[in-house]
Amino acid sequence: MKEAPTIAHPMNYEHLAQQIRQWGMELGFQHIAFADVHLGEHVDYFQDWLAHEYHGEMAYMASHGAKRYQPAELVPGTMRVITARMDYMPPEVETLRILNNPSQAYISRYALGRDYHKLIRKRLTQLAKKIQDAVGDYGYRAFVDSAPVLERGLAQKSGQGWIGKNAMLINPKAGSYFFLGELFTDLPLPVDEEFKQNHCGSCRACLDYCPTGAIVDNHIVDARKCISYLTIELKGSIPESLRKPMGNRIFGCDDCQLCCPWNKFSKPTQEADFTPRHQLDNSTLLELFNWDEQTFLSKTEGTPIRRAGYERWLRNIAVALGNAPTSDAIIHALKAKQSHPSELVSEHVNWALTQHHQ
Repeated sequence: MKEAPTIAHPMNYEHLAQQIRQWGMELGFQHIAFADVHLGEHVDYFQDWLAHEYHGEMAYMASHGAKRYQPAELVPGTMRVITARMDYMPPEVETLRILNNPSQAYISRYALGRDYHKLIRKRLTQLAKKIQDAVGDYGYRAFVDSAPVLERGLAQKSGQGWIGKNAMLINPKAGSYFFLGELFTDLPLPVDEEFKQNHCGSCRACLDYCPTGAIVDNHIVDARKCISYLTIELKGSIPESLRKPMGNRIFGCDDCQLCCPWNKFSKPTQEADFTPRHQLDNSTLLELFNWDEQTFLSKTEGTPIRRAGYERWLRNIAVALGNAPTSDAIIHALKAKQSHPSELVSEHVNWALTQHHQ
């Protein structure tokens, strides 16, 4: 990172911060805030989480040493982190109706539209360029869930909200259906007040509603039980004891957000790119199970679903079909893939057939 800019006249960083907030809003962000680089208790929580091996197969979470919680180690010269929030909940998505219909495929709401990584990184880069136009050359790096960054800790430090019992960042005026992005910078911007008050109180809805019991303590999630991890990150077989609780969730899970009282304050996104594509918000399990690989690649192009890949896509849907009401169509579809060349797929297909006593 370059040295902080040398400017002929004194820079009014308070004014610059207000400008950055305004530019952020113009670029489609709902909240821009500023944090220093000292993460305090978030470091202890993170290290304890790793020590309990709650990260499962996500080895990258344990990599990079101190870079994840010391921003200046990741990007030398970093003095401040600009945190950005962008809401993603698409309007008119019949979430509960789909979840309660075991023949429908449930895909986490964040994954129904365009991949947020590219969109938000582009907007953050545009924001960085606006800052550059105002101050001249300076050091910055944009991140969107793409590097060893304690995003929620930085967001909480900058006053974006508190970390709830489900380990999600919750904003008292917007709930938790939003993405986060960061600009690491060497500008000595004023910092916002840390959000210190936890508004979860005695509520334990997320702990009680989690289908697999993955929330093991206050804001501690055992990823190895989390349906989002099982359907997206886990590369091998899904543990049999967790297959029935997965229901019809084939990519991600929103239950700990759906039951959160604070999400009554969530507002539909204004971003057209976050609206559902290819009717992924209203497809049957059988429709999606019958996609060949080329169709999968075509229909999921530019979406977060690509992360799972076709093999795990079939694995996940096979489990959901095993949980669906028995029908001739389901039995036929499963038997058609019983000898699938992927052992991972065929194993889960055979499990699903046993659920229908075939």
